[in-house]
Amino acid sequence: MTYSLDFRRQVLKSIDDGMTYVQAAEFYSLSPTTIQNWKRRVHSKTTRQTKPYKIPDDVLLNDVKEYPDDYQYERARRLSCSKTGIYHALKRLGISQKKDLGTSKSISNKKSSLSEISLIVLFSKAIPLCIWTKVALRLKPYVLMAMRR
Repeated sequence: MTYSLDFRRQVLKSIDDGMTYVQAAEFYSLSPTTIQNWKRRVHSKTTRQTKPYKIPDDVLLNDVKEYPDDYQYERARRLSCSKTGIYHALKRLGISQKKDLGTSKSISNKKSSLSEISLIVLFSKAIPLCIWTKVALRLKPYVLMAMRR
């Protein structure tokens, strides 16, 4: 709790008039340490309402729209700031980093097409059913869904 400047000056005036720190602390219901701190600095410390942001919101929103699937370290490189700064800015804007599997660059088209080709080759060579099952269990669900079509 911040006390008013008038109250602080009144307490310090009574100290200057001869009251001890302990007597003033008991009389005004304060801590002696608080009074000593006031003696060093009468005015209260000013605080900012909000922190200054290095990453402007509109720039980050445009970057997210332009590159929706980029990792935070890639955004940090582009916007010349830290990964932690990107994390806090995205959190401040309420942007989630959940990826869409349809457009995700973590699932490349080459990988899925190679898996489909290997399935076709395995199936065409009539490999025994137990080996076919082992291979099918290792594949991702989206590859198996593509094979049904």
